[in-house]
Amino acid sequence: MKLHRYFLIPLAAISLPWTLNLPAAEPDPGQVAISVARLLENVHYSKQRLDTALSRRLLRNYLDALDYNHLFFNQEDVDSFTSQWADKLDTEILAGRTLAAHQIYDLFKKRAEERVTFAKEFLSTAPNFEGNGFVEINRQKVPWPANEEAARIVWKDRVTSELLQEKLGKKTTDPVIAVTKRYDQFARNLSEQTPEDVLKTFLLCLAQTYDPHSEYLSKNDLEQFSINMRLSLSGIGAKLRAEDGYARVAELLPGGPAMKSGKIKVGDKIAAVAEGDKEFVDCVDLKLDKVVGMIRGKKDTVVRLQLITNGTERNIVEIRRDEVKLKDEEARAELLEWTKPNGQTVKLGIIVLPSFYGDPDRNGNPNAKSTTRDVLALLNRLKAEGIQGLIMDLRRDGGGFLDEAVNLTGLFIKKGPVVQARSWNGELTVNRDKDPTISYEGPMMVLVNRQSASASEIFAGAMQDYGRAVIVGDSKTFGKGTVQQMIEMSRAVPFLANGSEAGALKPTIQKFYRVSGGSTQLRGVESDIILPSIYDQPEIGEESLKDPLPYDTITAQEFDKWEKPLHIGELRRRAESRISQNTEFSYVKEDLDRIHKKTLENRVSLNEAARRAEMAEETNRKEQREKDRLSHTKDKAPTVYRITLDNASKKDLIPVKFVEPKPAKDPASTTDEEEAPPSDAITEPQLDKEGKPAFKSSPIRLDPVKQEALNILSDLVDLSKSEGAATAKRK
Repeated sequence: MKLHRYFLIPLAAISLPWTLNLPAAEPDPGQVAISVARLLENVHYSKQRLDTALSRRLLRNYLDALDYNHLFFNQEDVDSFTSQWADKLDTEILAGRTLAAHQIYDLFKKRAEERVTFAKEFLSTAPNFEGNGFVEINRQKVPWPANEEAARIVWKDRVTSELLQEKLGKKTTDPVIAVTKRYDQFARNLSEQTPEDVLKTFLLCLAQTYDPHSEYLSKNDLEQFSINMRLSLSGIGAKLRAEDGYARVAELLPGGPAMKSGKIKVGDKIAAVAEGDKEFVDCVDLKLDKVVGMIRGKKDTVVRLQLITNGTERNIVEIRRDEVKLKDEEARAELLEWTKPNGQTVKLGIIVLPSFYGDPDRNGNPNAKSTTRDVLALLNRLKAEGIQGLIMDLRRDGGGFLDEAVNLTGLFIKKGPVVQARSWNGELTVNRDKDPTISYEGPMMVLVNRQSASASEIFAGAMQDYGRAVIVGDSKTFGKGTVQQMIEMSRAVPFLANGSEAGALKPTIQKFYRVSGGSTQLRGVESDIILPSIYDQPEIGEESLKDPLPYDTITAQEFDKWEKPLHIGELRRRAESRISQNTEFSYVKEDLDRIHKKTLENRVSLNEAARRAEMAEETNRKEQREKDRLSHTKDKAPTVYRITLDNASKKDLIPVKFVEPKPAKDPASTTDEEEAPPSDAITEPQLDKEGKPAFKSSPIRLDPVKQEALNILSDLVDLSKSEGAATAKRK
């Protein structure tokens, strides 16, 4: 959930001492630590020195990062670390010494190995599922076990719970084998960690001790950030995951070289990789990111893969790398013929924006990837189809580039300030839309939830301040009101040995403020109309993170508000009436109450009979809901067309085919894949039973927030027409 300024300009050089004599291929860890610390002191918004108080918080954060659920260390370990390091991590880091990071990690690894050994020994016994014990679900706020004896008790309960869960799952795999396999994978992952990984985690914790959104990124992290922003990479177009020591093909990306070749399928395991005609490099038990790094490469180069298919069969596949576009993360749109209560239809448009993406290395390139350009292409097609109202769906949009948020706002207002940004010294920058043209002037809504953050909040806040759109969704957005700057270590610290391998620092350098003067930090953007949502929980948001920056205000900017009224009071009244009668919203409220209760209880029974009773209750609830849904009169599904960047300029649009999810089954005997409805994020059309292309999606009625948002927009269209007619009559 980030807002980025991507500047690749060198900062003032910092003279650093050499602390170790390492091969040229690896940067000196001491130099990297000093560089990160000094950069944070000098460029972070808080201008906080790395002192004893921050040292204590850093130790807390590092311990929690390694052992977030307080399962591996015991309190004696923590007390020992506190006595040795709490008041001196600052001086250690600034002296280029990273012993503390490795010493603490080494004990964590030792404790983790001990816990795995104990768990596997306990698995060979016959656990008792008839007692009255409980196990805590979330131990993040629970003290560490007092000593090793207390830790063993915690782990007995944990392993018992896992075994019981597997037993209740009615899966074909023996519960003991399944749990053992899980711990073996954990141990394998642990063994793959390198000293560089340890340092990265430690420096990330250091950055996040300043605020939750400052980060240290390794070279691989920096590359992945760039991929996520430009939505493309050079490779074969396959998503991998680690499994039993292999990199397993989990998904083939549409249009990628792997899918086009027809030689690779989901489930294949990669045993070895070769660059061109070079020798194969064995990949068994190799870290996943290293396997991925070997497979990626320059466009039009060849990579060879040794695959294990059908369990044991091995074959060699040669793939030519190409640019792979991450289409699932691009903006997309829907054109809906929405039926109003009076039976009339209205054409409405929805643009779904997963993030505010763009090419970090655009450098004035007019064809570089751009959120604003993509949205404009979709918007123009929706306008050509005659939409009467528009929804910008920013649910789950965690942010992205600041300039994209400003430029996107400019599509919907004449001109004026969009967001203010203030540096640590009070210096104020006002980001403005200077283009007086408006790309869309009709009725408009911004749909948000608590996962809408950063750039999403800039856009939503500006739309609200200008009176340009109605904000609908959760009670508020995430509440991230800070700006980060990407600083590549090689450019920031020229004297850093082999800085190109040292990654980057992404510190918070500014706070941003709405044109009305208030920050979105902590408070977010409050919705004009609140809809019940499973995401509207206090555990989701800036206030739930450690060490967030505070909320404050600055002077408002002068700007011209939108002339047309939004009728928010009347829209809210109508929405509340529908919400009270919407069965799906009643289910959401019930689920929120249960989640709140379970969160407060924070425990699950270790008694098999009690767990079966809970599962039976859950199954009965799902079955009753299905019966209730069937008993209600089903509204006729609206006609919906999916618009993507690939088909926005084509003559014929492809319809959306609504597919009912499979009936609920015993939750213990089904997989996530069996219960999951078709995803709204599918960007490639699928063939239906008649052989016609269609985007498959679950019925809109099963997304009550989307359904009610369309009803509210339909009301806004009608009220806007009435206002327009009344204005014309007065004239």
